[in-house]
Amino acid sequence: KNMRSAASTPKNILATIVVISSMAAAILLRPCHGFQQQIGALTRAARSSVPSSHSLRIRRADGASQLVALQYNTRSFSRLYSSSSDDNSSEKARILFLGTPDVAATSLKSIYEQSQNPDSQYEVVGVVTQPPKRRKRRGKEIPSPVGLVAEELGIYTLCPEKARDAEFLDELENEVKPDLCITAAYGQYLPKRFLALPKFGTLNIHPSLLPRWRGASPVQRSLEAGDNPVGVSVLFTVSKMDAGPIVSQESLEIDENEQATTLLPTLFDIGTKSLIDALPKVIKGDITMDTVTVQDESLVAEASMIDSSEGQLWPTKMSAQECHNRARGFSMWPGTFLYFQIGDDGSSDPVKVKVVETRVLEETAEPTNVIEIGPKKGDGLRLVCSDGSVLEMLKVQPATRNVMDAKSFVNGLQGNSVRWLSGMDE
Repeated sequence: KNMRSAASTPKNILATIVVISSMAAAILLRPCHGFQQQIGALTRAARSSVPSSHSLRIRRADGASQLVALQYNTRSFSRLYSSSSDDNSSEKARILFLGTPDVAATSLKSIYEQSQNPDSQYEVVGVVTQPPKRRKRRGKEIPSPVGLVAEELGIYTLCPEKARDAEFLDELENEVKPDLCITAAYGQYLPKRFLALPKFGTLNIHPSLLPRWRGASPVQRSLEAGDNPVGVSVLFTVSKMDAGPIVSQESLEIDENEQATTLLPTLFDIGTKSLIDALPKVIKGDITMDTVTVQDESLVAEASMIDSSEGQLWPTKMSAQECHNRARGFSMWPGTFLYFQIGDDGSSDPVKVKVVETRVLEETAEPTNVIEIGPKKGDGLRLVCSDGSVLEMLKVQPATRNVMDAKSFVNGLQGNSVRWLSGMDE
């Protein structure tokens, strides 16, 4: 009723049409967290007395004149539909950022902060991320880390179920109009229509030294394989996964005990800095698909998606170094585990124990399935593999228990012996 009343005068008809059209388009595209608040602001604006035009000429803090559309107390909408009339801003490239997890959120912050410099040649006009998810069955939908940062920064955000959705691609083509796209662990395949939109192409931050470890799990697979150095690549995106020409690469020597949990953020930080350094040349046209390094297909290694069953360690088949590398690589997910038998009589059920932190000892020993703690303070649980190599487990987590060091685990055994079991789930 109030909306009809607001629209009853000619000067408000246009505003009402804008509100309804925006709501319809946004519902189709399923915008992210905060959309209800944006719609509420638009509705309140339509109810209020507004000028006959839905575009406003404003004076920014830096003195530049700017034409802003849909200026209804929503920073994200106004940024999306804004165009600047001063000489510097009018030439700024429009960047669309795509990402989902924490590492991508950090990249978005860095790129956005850089875009706020007075001499920046680009602006972040939109963000695409995975739809919000419920952490519990009846819990509240929680936006992705990138979605939360985008809302904090007031950047217009879209969360399509699939990147190939026609409504989503129409919105990008007709409204967002990106000049350059940047992807960082977005998590969806980008169709050819998407890749054809930005005139400067799409850049991707990939945490490996391509063409080694193309695919979904590059850091995990590189650590599992014992790679050193590791690295990060910035490349143009093409239809084939991670196969585009390389803009830049940075290698990094790592500690033999480095885990994926700490390495992944480090590589994304390095990759983001490399990408930011390259952006001016990409926008100027000095760096293009034709001027950068083509990948050598003969050196490709695939970083296949990890299955949870791969987390089990097999001391009968794997050396201590192989067990250690897998524990490092799978530290984020799914983790690595063994089955323990507590006590000598075999009456207790096998216990699944997550192996959280390990190291490889230089010494060798006679193969055995008996696990014992080392003699010195701070030593871990020692597991001897079939080849005689020794894996020391510094931190473990028995099922239903918290992570604990080796001494705490032994104290809880109450004098019982412990053996690792082979053949479980094989």
